[in-house]
Amino acid sequence: MRQDVTFVSEGLKCAGWLYFPDDLRSGEKRPTIVMAHGFSAVKEMYLDSFAEVFVAAGFVTLVFDYRYQGASEGEPRDRIIPAEQHEDYRNAITWVSLRPEADASRIGVWGSSYSGAHVLHLAAFDRRIKAAVAQVPLVNGLQNARRLLRADVLAQFIEVLAEDRKQRYTQGSGGSVPVVAPEGEPCALPSPDSYEWFTKTGETRAPNWVNQVSLESMEKFLEYNPAANIDLISPTPLLMVVASNDTLTPTDLAVTAYERALEPKSLVFVKGPHFGAYTEPGFSQSAPAAAEWFKQHLM
Repeated sequence: MRQDVTFVSEGLKCAGWLYFPDDLRSGEKRPTIVMAHGFSAVKEMYLDSFAEVFVAAGFVTLVFDYRYQGASEGEPRDRIIPAEQHEDYRNAITWVSLRPEADASRIGVWGSSYSGAHVLHLAAFDRRIKAAVAQVPLVNGLQNARRLLRADVLAQFIEVLAEDRKQRYTQGSGGSVPVVAPEGEPCALPSPDSYEWFTKTGETRAPNWVNQVSLESMEKFLEYNPAANIDLISPTPLLMVVASNDTLTPTDLAVTAYERALEPKSLVFVKGPHFGAYTEPGFSQSAPAAAEWFKQHLM
């Protein structure tokens, strides 16, 4: 069973779906998974598929949109700030922990891509989290950008960000860029598979997705180093699900970060590129592995 829900995060309403197992009895508390999507993505972009696997495994599951995105409140709609999204995750954990169906002592978090990055950060510091799954995660924003952009292009972009900061300071608002665009055009995620996945998924599943991100958000992207404290996640169990041919959040960067994590931990490879984890055949590798990890450490 799925309910539409809202909870308040920093004064704004976040919209979500709350799933209950079919066999949940009155008065029973279940281990609970909290999950949100990656960079600019909204919950309709296949998160329901993962949530259905988790709820079938016996978990109460909360899926939500961050502030400024999807069905949640907040303006401007192009705001994607890691620290703010961390707070949305934390407030989601708090809200669902107060639900009578949730066992607050058995909370797991799941994230993918940018939210996989958030999971790495949050699991290092929020001890309410008892198990974590980071799927195809960003591990270091600047290193990632250096892989996606030529050195001269990145240097020019950093100059653009500096000018935008000046504009925000003097005029109160800055500029934006598309999240994805045809090859050769400026955008935040300059890879052909990003353009294909976001445009196709936006058209078929998530018409409320907005193809725009503020330059301020891109500044924060370059500063974001979510795996900096990956060694502090232990003793919380960490599963990393990594795509074997990931060029958007490069495979080798994720594996190198994983090697710095302490036990208990596990690494699962999904064949294919970054977005292959969301649909078949990759989905049958990524989702069951996450469900089994949560069952092992939360049930």
